[in-house]
Amino acid sequence: MDSGQDDTMETGKRKTAGWKYALCVFLASVCFSTGGLFIKLIPWSALAINGARNLIGAAVIGIYLLLSHRKIVFSKSVFIGALSMIGVTTFYAVANKLTTAANTIVLQFTAPVFVMLFMAFFYHRKPVKRDVLTCCAVLLGVVLFFIDGIRAGNLAGNLIAILSGVCYAGVFMMNTGKNADAISSCFLGQLTAGVLFTPLCFRETDFSTPVLLAVTALGAVQVGGAYILFSIGIRHVPAVTASLITGLEPIMNPLLVAVFYHEKITALSLAGAVVVVASIILYNIQLAKKPAPESAAG
Repeated sequence: MDSGQDDTMETGKRKTAGWKYALCVFLASVCFSTGGLFIKLIPWSALAINGARNLIGAAVIGIYLLLSHRKIVFSKSVFIGALSMIGVTTFYAVANKLTTAANTIVLQFTAPVFVMLFMAFFYHRKPVKRDVLTCCAVLLGVVLFFIDGIRAGNLAGNLIAILSGVCYAGVFMMNTGKNADAISSCFLGQLTAGVLFTPLCFRETDFSTPVLLAVTALGAVQVGGAYILFSIGIRHVPAVTASLITGLEPIMNPLLVAVFYHEKITALSLAGAVVVVASIILYNIQLAKKPAPESAAG
């Protein structure tokens, strides 16, 4: 076999492996997108749900760490990332009980805007024109959500969803810092949230089989399994590809809730969702084509 054939076979193997890793990111997005539906279907308080799903998620990730022989990293960046993870999961669960699934996931999807603001405030990185235009576009979309929230009585839920986006920005920044380890932050954050909030489950009264199955799926699939798949795929998938694939989550999430829970999406929220999701995806595409000279280190 000559060198040309060897090169062709090697290229084919890389393409096959690339599709596998891209599939991991896609499956992670599908798993993440089930969160809104499961939370709506479980008749527990938001904090009880969050405690149970995080405890189960931590168990799943713990098993993965043992099987893959990965050690947990303990550092300042990991701990701050873990705190951000607690905030993300908690605020997300609470917001889903107070507003629509569409509002919750799309407002959480504003995280990149807060990353820009944090980098400018804490690290004195001057925003470029692309950053400013994206912030303005996302702000327009958020305004549409708040107008809709005032009309529908979902203002509190929308505000909490924004806080979830702020915490998600913290996860992104701290998990790319010095001595950071994304999966360690995820494991420690989920374990802590699970220990803190799971005792609230004892106040609940509905422990029927459908409810317990939904809670288990929420922890094992939407939290634990999703993050494992994402952490595997993101190592080998180009940033632009990952941005486009993960951009499916704020679309699939409300669609699942609309189909199985019959939750309606208002025209104003839909308009806001289009503006926010399109702005963030376009920003990520441009960022991947023209990367910043410095990384977002925490």
